[in-house]
Amino acid sequence: MKQLRVLLVDDEIDFSAPLGKRLARRGMTVHTASSGLNALTELETHPVDVILLDIKMAGMDGLRTLSEIKRTHPKVAVIMLTAHVDTDIVLASMGLGACGYLMKPVNIDELVDKVRKASRNDK
Repeated sequence: MKQLRVLLVDDEIDFSAPLGKRLARRGMTVHTASSGLNALTELETHPVDVILLDIKMAGMDGLRTLSEIKRTHPKVAVIMLTAHVDTDIVLASMGLGACGYLMKPVNIDELVDKVRKASRNDK
């Protein structure tokens, strides 16, 4: 099985650093970005299969970042992460092309399963 390449975008380092390590231990290549702008820059140098994107971030929020990702890299699967369920935001992200969302804190097994399915476009 090919090693999945994941970009984890979250402005909370206390969340993203340990999650990135857990994904790496499950055989994924993980890059991180601490903002939407950093994510867009990272995508130019490191192609990925799946992006895990926080909705609530300072500066460019997850919806704006998602919109830009889908404009420049339309085939990359994006899974939204959120600590607060807001039905309007979840629906908006799905409308912009996200293939799913998960609540923080994430269950690692559920996340790994969603990442693998998203990489196969098996939504």
